[in-house]
Amino acid sequence: MTESSTLPSWAAAREARAELGHETRKQLIEAAALVFAQRGYARTTVADITQAANVSRPAFYLYFASKDEVFAEVVAQVRNAFIGVHEIPGVDESDPVALGRSASAAVLAAYARYHELLTVIQHQAIADPEIARLWAEIEQRPIRRVARYIKRLRAQGQAHPAASADVVAEAIMGIFARFGRLAPADPHGFAELVEQLNSDR
Repeated sequence: MTESSTLPSWAAAREARAELGHETRKQLIEAAALVFAQRGYARTTVADITQAANVSRPAFYLYFASKDEVFAEVVAQVRNAFIGVHEIPGVDESDPVALGRSASAAVLAAYARYHELLTVIQHQAIADPEIARLWAEIEQRPIRRVARYIKRLRAQGQAHPAASADVVAEAIMGIFARFGRLAPADPHGFAELVEQLNSDR
């Protein structure tokens, strides 16, 4: 017997509505991300988002007050994705080669997934201070994390960069931003690109 089956009928119904609400909100955010990436911010309407999500317009306003609000939620999720790219379970952080391969695959995948949306976010950041703050985190936090790792490797004698850790980190992330736009969709091609980017030859 599951825990929910022991609840009174009114409580079980409320729990079911909450779960359904969570799924509807998730659908709206996913649909909004897709439509913003395809149409840009200015050309996207609430009607476009609800149609893509197969959700009614009144249902949209149960979760979001405006297009601005759902866009901010989309951007926050993209920010979280980029912050989390270096959190790779099961990889030995003391092994720079293994960590480099795993981290580069994760970063490349994030850029490949979001590259159209990143252009929209960057453009909207010019006019919206909140989006500008989130955009700065998307851009800068992964760079700072890579720079800290390079500094640690240098202190341990495992890396001897010709430039400062900050410059090297910025260059690395720039490379992955570039190749993320060109990453093949098929797994074999993607794996081959990761291999090439990590090759020491």
